[in-house]
Amino acid sequence: MNLMNKTARIVFAMLMGVALVFAVGCQKDDGDEQHQSTPSGNGDNGGGNGGNGGGDNGGNGGGDTLTEGVLPGEFSVSRGKTVHFSQGNLQYQASTQTWRFSARQYICIGDSNSNISSTYSGWIDLFAWGTSGWNSGATCYQPWSTSTSDADYAFSTNMTGAYDSADWGVYNAIQNGGNAPGLWRTLTGTEWNYLLYTRTDAASKAGYATVAGVTGVILLPDSFADPMKNNGRRAFAPKATTGWDANVYTAEDWAAMEAAGAVFLPAAGGRYSTRVLNVGTNGYYWSSAYSQGDNAGFVHFESTDIDMNCHNLNNGRSVRLVKD
Repeated sequence: MNLMNKTARIVFAMLMGVALVFAVGCQKDDGDEQHQSTPSGNGDNGGGNGGNGGGDNGGNGGGDTLTEGVLPGEFSVSRGKTVHFSQGNLQYQASTQTWRFSARQYICIGDSNSNISSTYSGWIDLFAWGTSGWNSGATCYQPWSTSTSDADYAFSTNMTGAYDSADWGVYNAIQNGGNAPGLWRTLTGTEWNYLLYTRTDAASKAGYATVAGVTGVILLPDSFADPMKNNGRRAFAPKATTGWDANVYTAEDWAAMEAAGAVFLPAAGGRYSTRVLNVGTNGYYWSSAYSQGDNAGFVHFESTDIDMNCHNLNNGRSVRLVKD
């Protein structure tokens, strides 16, 4: 099903008061309120099988030797260009104006995102597009923004160049990611598309999984030696095998996979105003690419499909930053 139609149905259902299916089990981490949850483009159109992911120029991720918060795997995002992913999804605490990465790749906030506000002392990890806190000229640019009007978030260009400060990783210091601005960035639509569809053996380097009880998608780095296969366990099953049980890893298993360079994107769901939906069944990850009609590019996945699409700026989606 086309995600634009799917998203429209979700919003319609919410507005009509229809109950939606939520997470397969969000487990609270009592220590810090983290939970385990169980784009026509303004540049080019992304190309490949990904559709309208949006186009762009790369961001401003910096070229220093930062290691804090950086995962070991290298991922090609264009010919001759690789990035490293952050250790987990981006999180924000409004009461202290603090940004951080989740402590583990499989941790996400889940339903508690419904508490989003300018004074909330908990953490959120679903953000409307371009809400780094930098005044882009849009009406809404704060990470706690909940307006349901796409026009309130629009500045009609990508989060690159003169507008790269709208990118969460460029503008903000990430507490456990070097603690200085300009060290991270959001992948462009074209880069997401290249990673998912164009790099060498791309189809064999993404798959559906359950990690430590949390559903989501695994991305393998360009070079990967499967530690499970080497230990006599079942080898990684790429996305041709569908379902959240295609790959099942304990936390201990995942530590070995992560050390080998694997990335996990949890199915963290989405947010519409203060309503959280589809935790554990869908993942939505922003790109930096603006798309005409007040939309933006993002990666969407469920248990049978991974694709690039573009839709509303106002929707709260996950942010997974990268380091050049």
